[in-house]
Amino acid sequence: MATKKSKTTDLKLEIVTAALELAAQRGWGYTSLRDIAEACEITMAQLHSVIDDKDDILKSISRMIDAKVLDGLTKGSEDEPVRDRLFDILMDRFEILNDHREGIIAILDYFKCEPKELIISMPHLCRSMNWMLEAAGEPASGIKGAIKVTGLTVIYLKTLRVWMKDDSSDLSKTMAALDKSLNSAEQVANTLGF
Repeated sequence: MATKKSKTTDLKLEIVTAALELAAQRGWGYTSLRDIAEACEITMAQLHSVIDDKDDILKSISRMIDAKVLDGLTKGSEDEPVRDRLFDILMDRFEILNDHREGIIAILDYFKCEPKELIISMPHLCRSMNWMLEAAGEPASGIKGAIKVTGLTVIYLKTLRVWMKDDSSDLSKTMAALDKSLNSAEQVANTLGF
């Protein structure tokens, strides 16, 4: 018998998946909570018991992506430089984004028209980047950690813009952009003594 938590987790995943599919079909701004409930074949009350609002769905999408990245980490990469581990982790993230490419791009396009929504989502993105740093073995606490998280967030957003237009099957343009940004960040970090 499934526990209540696993049922809630399964329903949340179903909601997130439906939201991404609807965003791909009609755009994030034209996707309502009612549409998502109908796509999941649940009542509005059931949706409300799991999700607070559309911002909560965005947060859940971010957490789903984080979980997939972290779940895919392999042992034995601890000997690699942090920069290389970050590269691998972030490329894994972009490959996971590719699984929901149309929906993610629809949400990002919506942010261009509604910058307030992007600002509301920034803390979630920074939290994700904090997890990516920690997963790479780089401490993300204190003032230095906050600077690193901010820097990685900028790198991610810059590379995300390339990913949105990258139509190559191997994400080669995204890889090149990420590699270039991480190299620049590494040089700055070395200069500042990080």
